Amino acid sequence: MTKILLSGCNGRMGRMITAIAEKDNEIEIAAGIDKFTGTENSYPVFESIDKCDIAADVIVDFSLPSGTDALLEYASSKNIPLVLCTTGLTDEQIGRVKEASEKVAILRSANMSVGINLLMKLLAEAAPKLAEAGFDIEIVEKHHNQKKDAPSGTALALADAVNSSLENSYSYVYDRSTRNEARHEKEIGISAVRGGTIPGDHDVIFAGEDEVITFSHRAYSRAVFAKGAISAAKFLSGKEAGLYDMSDVLA
Repeated sequence: MTKILLSGCNGRMGRMITAIAEKDNEIEIAAGIDKFTGTENSYPVFESIDKCDIAADVIVDFSLPSGTDALLEYASSKNIPLVLCTTGLTDEQIGRVKEASEKVAILRSANMSVGINLLMKLLAEAAPKLAEAGFDIEIVEKHHNQKKDAPSGTALALADAVNSSLENSYSYVYDRSTRNEARHEKEIGISAVRGGTIPGDHDVIFAGEDEVITFSHRAYSRAVFAKGAISAAKFLSGKEAGLYDMSDVLA
């Protein structure tokens, strides 16, 4: 039985993880962390991580970047592995994640779905061939109207998967409204759409002369991310210090 400390337990993803964990005999949510404590939970909930006195095997975080530093400090001091699912981290915070991973196991992923992580592997294989053939690369992502960061962490991860296979020779362009010039050959355009209740749509478009190839992923429910987070928690529990990602879970 893997005992989880769930950060962001009363948010959309936290509630989804709670519902799925209740049906999984290998997982137990020992406690939750959330500044909103008015919701009824089947486990104790603390307003902040420093107030938590419940033992756990792994921390799963689906909250906000503002709480990441405290989580890293807590995980390091208590030697509790951390599944870090929060996106929108600053470069400084990403640096702190790497530093903390020298003391404790941390799994960081912009997207917890199996499909997205397999898609990144496919893109790394296809991009060099298509780029050599002269295809332009664009990414369009769509999310619900409450998502604060843009572009999404998943869109950036997809762009990185493509760019790393191209020797990181491409630059990212997020806004063309101030540019009065033709598209550069070595750029990856990334566009964000926000509206309604879209869980997450991502299209990676390779546009060539007279043909277009599109790699698409559609999330129809947040359950795909919750299931991935639970799988990651099971994987990370008991692991040695180091920085992991979902490709390690899927290996």
